[in-house]
Amino acid sequence: MRKKLQVETIEINKEKLFLHLDQTYSLEGVTPKEQMLADSGGLAFIYIAEEKDEYIYISIPEKVWPQLKKGLESDYSVFLKGSEQDLELTGFNEELRYLVSNIEGNSNYGEEMVNKVENIFK
Repeated sequence: MRKKLQVETIEINKEKLFLHLDQTYSLEGVTPKEQMLADSGGLAFIYIAEEKDEYIYISIPEKVWPQLKKGLESDYSVFLKGSEQDLELTGFNEELRYLVSNIEGNSNYGEEMVNKVENIFK
């Protein structure tokens, strides 16, 4: 089974990048999986975390990619903002760099995804 959480906004504070969700969510017991996928149809990056035996897909939509790029360029640590605690998304920058380099010029991700990634991250 899996849950999907949507990132609504991004905040950069003291050389850290915080992903704010569109809902309140407790991150107790959640562990980062250091894996990222592309959602071409939804124009989003998906960071994977796990809670007990359930995957959590953290969806990072195209509307916040410009802030994401700023954090990536500065190599800021990335945290998911929870209701009681924050969770560091380990391996986030490495995974995002790899995914972006894979998407650039790769029609398998769809023309719109490739164009958005190239326009924002190049």
